[in-house]
Amino acid sequence: MPNPKKKHSYSRTHKKRNHQHPARWGRSRCPNCGNIKVPHLVCPTCGTYRDREVIPVES
Repeated sequence: MPNPKKKHSYSRTHKKRNHQHPARWGRSRCPNCGNIKVPHLVCPTCGTYRDREVIPVES
């Protein structure tokens, strides 16, 4: 079974993970409150997802 001869460097390891950074995820507007949120996730401001209140948020 072949094994790697040398350890991969820090930069080489993290180059392939560079595109997974959350800052590059798309943004959308919440239809309920209008604030910016990440698509397919619960809105952190109003706590709704697909017109349903998922997380109770204090006013």
